[in-house]
Amino acid sequence: MTRAPGHTRGASAMTTVSPLYRTMREALDRLDDTVPGKFEITKEGIVHDMMAPGGPHELTVLRVRKRLEKVMPEELAAHTGEPDVADDTQGVMRHPDVMVIAEADMEVEFSFDPRTLLAAIEVVSRSNPDNDWVGKLRDYPLLGVPVYAIFDPRTGSGAVFSDIHATPEGPRYATRKDFFYGEDVTIAEWTISTDGLPRYP
Repeated sequence: MTRAPGHTRGASAMTTVSPLYRTMREALDRLDDTVPGKFEITKEGIVHDMMAPGGPHELTVLRVRKRLEKVMPEELAAHTGEPDVADDTQGVMRHPDVMVIAEADMEVEFSFDPRTLLAAIEVVSRSNPDNDWVGKLRDYPLLGVPVYAIFDPRTGSGAVFSDIHATPEGPRYATRKDFFYGEDVTIAEWTISTDGLPRYP
């Protein structure tokens, strides 16, 4: 997908965007269709998950999306496609597996504004679990995403994080609610079943 390097929502000048971040965005634009895997940008640099998601990962994404859309208002979407979410002034670009967002907030030309997301949902990658449990747990509150849910097919469990608050290390989630597959889980305002979600072999 084509992005606008240095494009910053709400910024009055390009000087608010780090030159390093702008360079990384431009590099990823060139790599988009030529290098396999998923790329994201964190405060620590580029994260590259080289392995394509397998069946259990993608089936979890599909079932979570479908279950959420059954209980959410029609004007909301559990979106699983492009584009990414980015805050150029923070120098962070992420691509959640599922984004709960109003359709009206999807009418943008470039990256979604992360502060328009009602929730971000990740299914833990077998090849890089720390990206979901550590990196994104740090980045999503920094981006202002109010709820972050993790489904982990390795363990058949997960957690929902909410209530962003300030800490000396930056914004963090204050509340964590763990769940096991087979239980109902509440993400933001909506409760879905986790029955039948697949596990990694």
